[in-house]
Amino acid sequence: MNQKQLAKDILSLVGGEENEGSVTHCYTRLRFNLKNNDLPEKEKIESLDGVISVQIQSGQFQVVIGNEVGKVYKEIEKQGDFNSGESDNDTQEQEKKGNIIGRFFEVIASIFTPIIPAIAGAGLVKGILGLVTTFNWASEDSDIVAILNIVADSVFYFLPFFLAVSAARKFKTNEFIALALAGGLMYPTLIEGAQAIAEGGATGLSLFGLPMPFMDYSSTVIPIIISVWLLSYVYKWVDAAMPSAVRIIFTPTIVLLIMIPFQLVAIGPLGSYLGIGLADGITWLFEHAGILAGGILGATRPLLVIVGMHYGLMPIAIQNIAVLGFDYLVPVFLMANMGQAAAALAVFIKTKNKDLKTIAASSTVSAFLGITEPAMYGVNLRLKKPFIAALIGSGIGGAFITGFGVTASAFVLPGLTSLPVFSGPRFIYLIIGLIITIAVTMVLTFVLGFKDMESKKEKTEAPTAKDEQQPASKEAIVNSPLEGNIIPLQEVSDPTFAEGLLGKGIAVEPTNGEVVAPFNGTIESLFQTKHAIGLRSEQGLELLIHIGLDTVNLEGKYFEAHVEQGQAVKQGDLLITFDIDKIKDAGYPTVTPVIVTNSSDYQDIHPNDQAAQAKQGKWLLKAVKG
Repeated sequence: MNQKQLAKDILSLVGGEENEGSVTHCYTRLRFNLKNNDLPEKEKIESLDGVISVQIQSGQFQVVIGNEVGKVYKEIEKQGDFNSGESDNDTQEQEKKGNIIGRFFEVIASIFTPIIPAIAGAGLVKGILGLVTTFNWASEDSDIVAILNIVADSVFYFLPFFLAVSAARKFKTNEFIALALAGGLMYPTLIEGAQAIAEGGATGLSLFGLPMPFMDYSSTVIPIIISVWLLSYVYKWVDAAMPSAVRIIFTPTIVLLIMIPFQLVAIGPLGSYLGIGLADGITWLFEHAGILAGGILGATRPLLVIVGMHYGLMPIAIQNIAVLGFDYLVPVFLMANMGQAAAALAVFIKTKNKDLKTIAASSTVSAFLGITEPAMYGVNLRLKKPFIAALIGSGIGGAFITGFGVTASAFVLPGLTSLPVFSGPRFIYLIIGLIITIAVTMVLTFVLGFKDMESKKEKTEAPTAKDEQQPASKEAIVNSPLEGNIIPLQEVSDPTFAEGLLGKGIAVEPTNGEVVAPFNGTIESLFQTKHAIGLRSEQGLELLIHIGLDTVNLEGKYFEAHVEQGQAVKQGDLLITFDIDKIKDAGYPTVTPVIVTNSSDYQDIHPNDQAAQAKQGKWLLKAVKG
């Protein structure tokens, strides 16, 4: 993979500089906050060497790369400043799209993703430390154990500082003031006071009659995130009200005088009690319904990964370890990851497709190490049945280990390298759970089977007898997918379509709310909002049907899809229905561009713009090769 060329191609295909807001990345995917999520050429991006999958989640356009995502991201950074202040407003507007739950999990993901390497590394050291002391490789009062304790505990003990920086970047506020808030939570007076209270020798402080309890905020998650979120508003309000001549001195002064006392009186205790409540609730659930809870979480965690909601469980797991010293969630996360790894391994063994075998091999290794997206998106979800097998296997494994009370002593990236974190009297049950998960998943993958894919090389080098007898026609016909009035493409009010940036074509002002297949082919893409659909004909023509203008903002309302992505269709098959009147009442034009997105593959595109009416089944476009 050429990371530099891949970065260049992705940036071009997401819509160019005009459409780029900001971009971040997590362990496996690039996360674009674009101005318009309709502009990216999804199919072309997915076809790039090095891209596993493309999806839109929580208003973000996400490109799944896999283990090389960090290198690709660095190449993207070299090609421009996509996180500059100039695009903040556009980015914020993009992030407001989607429901409140989706936005919440996107915020959590953005805060925790940058600090995961530090957390995972410290967690693994914690596991190694457990092995050292369990097997008496060094005495507990030795220097090596003391040093390992420093390495393992430093990240978790001072976690509020790490979260302060990451949250400040997410909420776009001053990072150093955010660090000052973390310092307020971690001030020695509070830490020592909390220890004294535990020994019965302190009562706390008060401010204007309001109690300011001594609490130990080390390793906590919720108080600092809430504090920095509130800081983002307070800082903005104070800064706007302050005269410019004294702003640089008095803005931070007033903000600190407001925020740190309020944080210690209200936010800190509230967040701390909330964290303790979550930890106690999870403990109760796993102690009283462990098998059921573990089975459901094990089976559904890969589904949570798909929609990005797994990040919402991460702070709970960290909070559990901070409050209780152990966590029930991380072992179940491990079962879920091993299920995806086992399914990909079974595909590697069973498939005859050389391309798929290569992908399955590399993604299996990644999944066993804790990175499951390449296996999930590149192998298991594409074949469907292996993914189902993985859900069943990880559900059974999760139920087994929670039934025996397996816990983790630190938060880690759940993979085979993290096994030391689970060492202890119940470690044997974790190993048995791993074996059950892997065995059940692989057996089910073999039993359920999957439809093997034809290699790309075989497709290009071994044409069928039918292909040899019937060479590809130089003319491809696109029949009208809609009934309505024909409009020349250049008269469409959206310049992206009118100027042919996505390809040549024509537009139809529909008179009924039905879109049918314009030819025999396959559904290459179906947007979640159902307002646009991409097809590929048997002759290779790629067509985009975009119902209305800016109708992505309706988020699927008034649209109903009758096909699925990847489905084969025949000319005339019903694809999408939509309510013309309600779309217009919502303020959106219904004019529908019909675009040949691979126009460059043809010498010319002839639209039927001399006719006044488009009739379903009658020719609308002709694409001619040279």
